[in-house]
Amino acid sequence: MAAPRHWTLREARARYLRENGLEEDGGYARNWVRIKIGPVPFVFPNTNGRRAALLPHDLHHVATGCDTTLVGEAEIGAWELGSGCRHYYAAWILNLGAASTGLFLAPRRVFRAFLRGLRCTNLYHLGIDAGWPDETVGGLRERLRLQALHERQRAGPDTAVGDG
Repeated sequence: MAAPRHWTLREARARYLRENGLEEDGGYARNWVRIKIGPVPFVFPNTNGRRAALLPHDLHHVATGCDTTLVGEAEIGAWELGSGCRHYYAAWILNLGAASTGLFLAPRRVFRAFLRGLRCTNLYHLGIDAGWPDETVGGLRERLRLQALHERQRAGPDTAVGDG
């Protein structure tokens, strides 16, 4: 569910983490990451590079409204690839894996997300300052050049976040 524009990123991120069964700190401090792809669990190290990409990635979820299902992760991965991961090498690798998987599950959605990313910027480029928790979701969407989700829904099913 998309966060309202007037919410702070602190509020929206807390809800995103809670609704997706993630720890209050997003699991950033964990040494190992466990994810399930279908019924198969995967465990891999939570490297410093991955940790550095987590906050921007989580805030991208908040701004775009992409969920944490396999298809949602593929969409946000494709969007981040389209908008560029800069020197966040872990993000490049993880997003390539997610987007590749998504191309089998929902090729049109993933391709559209990539194209939307080409018209946006992201927090890998803009950076995150200490005041991020008090910024509004709407303010972040504007900085990323995203169209608000409620505007997308009014425009119709073929219009997506970032269109416009």
